[in-house]
Amino acid sequence: MFKILTYDNISVAGLERLPRDRYEIASEIQHPDAILLRSHNLHGVPIPESVKAVGRAGAGVNNIPVAAYSKCGIPVFNAPGANANAVKELVIAGMLLAARNICTAWDFARQLEGDDETIHHRVEKTKKQFAGFELAGKTLGVLGLGAIGVRVANAATGLGMHVIGYDPLLTVESAWQLSSSVARAASIDDLIAKVDFLTLHVPLNDQTRHLVNAARIGIMKKGAVLLNFSRAGIVDDASVYGALNAGHLAAYVCDFPSRAMLNHPRAVVLPHLGASTAEAEENCAVMVADRVRDFLENGNIRHSVNFPDVVMPRTEGVRLGIANENVPKMVGQISGALADANLNILDLLNKSRGELAYTLIDLNAEVPAETLEHIRAIKGVLSARVI
Repeated sequence: MFKILTYDNISVAGLERLPRDRYEIASEIQHPDAILLRSHNLHGVPIPESVKAVGRAGAGVNNIPVAAYSKCGIPVFNAPGANANAVKELVIAGMLLAARNICTAWDFARQLEGDDETIHHRVEKTKKQFAGFELAGKTLGVLGLGAIGVRVANAATGLGMHVIGYDPLLTVESAWQLSSSVARAASIDDLIAKVDFLTLHVPLNDQTRHLVNAARIGIMKKGAVLLNFSRAGIVDDASVYGALNAGHLAAYVCDFPSRAMLNHPRAVVLPHLGASTAEAEENCAVMVADRVRDFLENGNIRHSVNFPDVVMPRTEGVRLGIANENVPKMVGQISGALADANLNILDLLNKSRGELAYTLIDLNAEVPAETLEHIRAIKGVLSARVI
């Protein structure tokens, strides 16, 4: 039996992917093999020695101390793309909210008083102040062409917009899915300078924090609209606030409330609704449950944020999974330990990602306890288990 510790309310659709005859699942459980969570903050929470994997039912992992888990040889899985459609639809809605001044117009209409004739008179007299513009013919810049960015770009072309994208790390898979009508910018600044709308779809890290700042806002067109449904820290709120007050930005639409933006008349601030649909929650839970199950039962790694993808079909024999630092002679030392135990390697797959590596080995016989401890004692080995 595998024990799964859950935080938050994980969708039943995801939990059902873990058969009850093999998995014990609870929000309070001793010696868990894996942790499943959504937004619960794991920073500062001790890592149980029994934990072999962490699965986040969503894309971002800012609530997980990934580096700490990496040092223990524990892969952290997420669900990239599972909530992409939900976020895409909200981004399109955000553009429409800004273009047609829908929030301020709705607020005006809700405060109308009097009989129908009075209301009609006030509406006809006032509606011009809420006049907006159409999306068709406008230029959208998409910064980040992952699962969400590609969907946004393709949807915008369907609305008659000109779309320009930029992503120096564009994958082959994303490139295949991207509409051929999407133009490519030469750089971030090249993208920002050309667009009427700019939408952000990049992860938050040291390189992207305050990526959109006063200098970059300064090269945007006067009257442009900025949308942030990625992460709060990617945008410098103080710079956006100043640009809104100066009229340089027509609007800011974001999914991350801040004190500065809450009551600004040119800001549309939503309470982190990007993945808040039943469909997205189910998709994320199902994807991450499948990934964690495959790792626990077969040692395969897919969609880990810290370890490489390593997938090897099961063969006869016993499987060994080893996480280690990406340093020379590691595979040789492991193979030597297995040879000393007279174990024959049936299949082996080793891959690395940055400072970390992972190895799957299928063997002809059971691994003696002392051999497993020998491998764990090799300098640079982070974890090793028989699967």
